[in-house]
Amino acid sequence: MAEQTIPDHTAVRTALWRALHLLADHPPYILEDRIGWQLVAPEENWQARPDMEPNFTQRVRAAICARARFCEDVVTECQALGIQQYILLGAGLDTFAQRRPEIASRMQLYEIDKKETQDWKKGRLLTLGFGLPEWLTFVPVDFESESWLEQLQKSGFDPSQPAVVTCTGVTMYLSKEAVSHTLMQLAQLAPDSTLVMTFMIPPDRMEAADQQIQQASQKGARSAGTPFVSFYAPEEMHRLATEAGFRTIAVLTHREIADRYFRDRQDGLLPASGEAFLVAGT
Repeated sequence: MAEQTIPDHTAVRTALWRALHLLADHPPYILEDRIGWQLVAPEENWQARPDMEPNFTQRVRAAICARARFCEDVVTECQALGIQQYILLGAGLDTFAQRRPEIASRMQLYEIDKKETQDWKKGRLLTLGFGLPEWLTFVPVDFESESWLEQLQKSGFDPSQPAVVTCTGVTMYLSKEAVSHTLMQLAQLAPDSTLVMTFMIPPDRMEAADQQIQQASQKGARSAGTPFVSFYAPEEMHRLATEAGFRTIAVLTHREIADRYFRDRQDGLLPASGEAFLVAGT
């Protein structure tokens, strides 16, 4: 099979939205990520793409940046408590390792994703001079036929030690059975492990301001062959985490994220209402 020349389209869009935040929004910035843009190296007129229109995408790109910021804050807190393993489940074009080496280099990072996307990303990191440090391990997984947990352990992960796990922008593409199974696997990690997982709430529970772009996102996902298949009410996700066996469980809505990162802004920037967070501990 020939190597693909671009990574997953959703990973590209996420990276460009994070870059657009620095170009279209006012400081203080929720997240400063120029490296994702460097990895993608988009065409000159990329900001003219329909899915990059500054006003239409404002709330969703704010949510994307807040999602990454929240995960990084949790990872930083876990590292300060002595957690030395960080798993990025569905890593895409995440740039934490490159932007925050002062934190990342004190941990062992495991980026899990499809082989094609990872091969492309590694090539771009080398081309841009970032290198592939020993503390960063890429774990290629065919999610249709392989166990990500088995592949993770084969790559050096120590299951006897706690870890922090982030899984963002993934659950909507998986069946509810697959998400439930993944939660059960994660709940079996060593005591004091922490999971941050995002999930999409049902469209009819989103704010009216977000329903149009949500419809556009679903249409784009279907046409790309990666339709959204799973939505969860916050209470449903809490129940699934309970059934999986997590010791501590919290569900954060977009309002709580807004209160954390967008309070007192003068430009009215707020995150979209379509995504919520599960934060669970073993």
